[in-house]
Amino acid sequence: MRCSRASPGVCNHAAVRKVNLFSTGFDESSERDGYRWRAAFLGQAVGAEQIGACLYELEAGQRAWPFHFHHAEEEWVVVVAGTPSLRGPDGERALREGDVLCFPAGPAGAHQVIGPGTVLMLAANAPFDTIEYPDSGKIMVCPSGQVFRAADAVGYWDGE
Repeated sequence: MRCSRASPGVCNHAAVRKVNLFSTGFDESSERDGYRWRAAFLGQAVGAEQIGACLYELEAGQRAWPFHFHHAEEEWVVVVAGTPSLRGPDGERALREGDVLCFPAGPAGAHQVIGPGTVLMLAANAPFDTIEYPDSGKIMVCPSGQVFRAADAVGYWDGE
């Protein structure tokens, strides 16, 4: 295995952190009705800076987040266990263990995963992003995390 361009064949294992997907502990949870989950933030656990990874365990009918899409970030889901369903722009469809899906940036990538199951979500850690929530008409601006209603939009020159 070649890990270093400067020293071919040398790998600095002290800098490489490892987490096992199947034995990791869940470090966060949500008890909000309809959005009950347990999660392990694997990207943080391995010290990732450019790719986020989160393992979600969802009970039947529960979701990790509202239906949404990103403007700057592509997301992936890998079904680790169970039989969750995916709500996308074209409706709902069943998923099964081993399925891998990619949600492109923009409205065509709108998604929501519904349990039961365990899914691994992967995403580029875009420093700036805008996330839209079509069901509630909200927009989140990142990195601030501020949320606005799209109905409150004003013209570019309004107030100038």
